[in-house]
Amino acid sequence: MRILIATDAWRPQVNGVVSTLERMTQAAAEFGAEFEFLTPQGMWTAPLPSYPEIRLALPNLWRIGRQIEDAAPDHIHIATEGPIGWLTRRYCLRRKRIFTTSYHTRFPEYVSARFGVPEWITYAWLRNFHAPSAAVMAPTPTIGADLTRRGFTRVRLWTRGVNHALYRPRTKRALDLPRPIFLSVGRVAVEKNLEALLGLDLPGSTVIVGDGPARRSLERRYRHAHFLGAKHGEALADIYASADVFVFPSRTDTFGIVLIEAMASGLPVAAFPAPGPIDVVVPCAGVLDEDLRAACLKALSLSREKARQHSLRFTWKESARQFLDNIEMSRLDLRQPTPPTERVGVARIAQRG
Repeated sequence: MRILIATDAWRPQVNGVVSTLERMTQAAAEFGAEFEFLTPQGMWTAPLPSYPEIRLALPNLWRIGRQIEDAAPDHIHIATEGPIGWLTRRYCLRRKRIFTTSYHTRFPEYVSARFGVPEWITYAWLRNFHAPSAAVMAPTPTIGADLTRRGFTRVRLWTRGVNHALYRPRTKRALDLPRPIFLSVGRVAVEKNLEALLGLDLPGSTVIVGDGPARRSLERRYRHAHFLGAKHGEALADIYASADVFVFPSRTDTFGIVLIEAMASGLPVAAFPAPGPIDVVVPCAGVLDEDLRAACLKALSLSREKARQHSLRFTWKESARQFLDNIEMSRLDLRQPTPPTERVGVARIAQRG
């Protein structure tokens, strides 16, 4: 099957959406799938308000349609709800083409945190976007159940993976700092809730890896913390393996690929019991607690080997299999009535999770 993925998030952006699409499509080659990407590359772009390092494409419907027709895909998947996503959706509806979508980002919570817009308004906008989709792919059972509760339909599970060859326990120590070392990796932005970590009275050292619009202000306010900027590849893997606990203070992530990167590196997790960690972290590999400081300290006693073992259940091959199965099942569902006992919803997501 030849699949075209339309996405507003693409290189040079570094985020979970881009990583997911790149890694999953590489793994899907084993199943005989071929992919084309419709991305902002080659289009006029403009900086996203309050987030200038992210640029949004300014496409037109004619160009979108031309690129789709040139690719001649068997199926179209819309990964994001930005300008490219909306125009691809419009093209599909006009041409009566079956398409699927995915839900990567808790955008209503982000918009509320940044601009104070009530979440229900943004959820209504997203529900409208995804309504014609043959399948809305959600990263965890909890996120899927939440979307279904909010009126989204045809929700299916599409989980994530990790490169276990890169992210692994190592004897090399890249961080020469007082221990224990509490590490957080990700975009340095208000929605990541890093102040919940930076404001804690913890022993040892607190390390932040990543970049973003909040970095300078947080560096000025929390001078005890070590801000290392963005790291990638072996350098990032070395840092993961050098820390003692991975701290994930976000309450808005839908999955948190960094969680499984950390566990694959033998790093126990401390996090709030929020969507993402609830479905990704188990007691042997991390501690979920509304008291984040208590979670950090308890995680110090957990087994690094058990954290690694738990991470092995998350592979990009399984992620690719789920993605392709969702497409096949959704196309079949639209061609023939689905028995009531098999309709997609919270029950099916829970079973497959």
